[in-house]
Amino acid sequence: MRCHATDYKLTNNKQKMPKVKTKGSAKKRFRLTATGKIKRHHAFHSHILTKKTKKQKKNLQGSTILDRTNVRQVRDLLHLR
Repeated sequence: MRCHATDYKLTNNKQKMPKVKTKGSAKKRFRLTATGKIKRHHAFHSHILTKKTKKQKKNLQGSTILDRTNVRQVRDLLHLR
């Protein structure tokens, strides 16, 4: 992402870079555990539940750890590197 000269803030005659903003959608969907892993909620558990079995709905409850193939993308969205 390129920054324009007008994006810089002057503080005591020094240029200050603009703040890096976290993606708001990612903030709402993912949480960090104490060990640094990323937790997520299961998909397919918000509507159209009548055609799903009790076993399916039970297994979709709660949260789980994010798969390692997606960790890099989510860490980029949350600016955790």
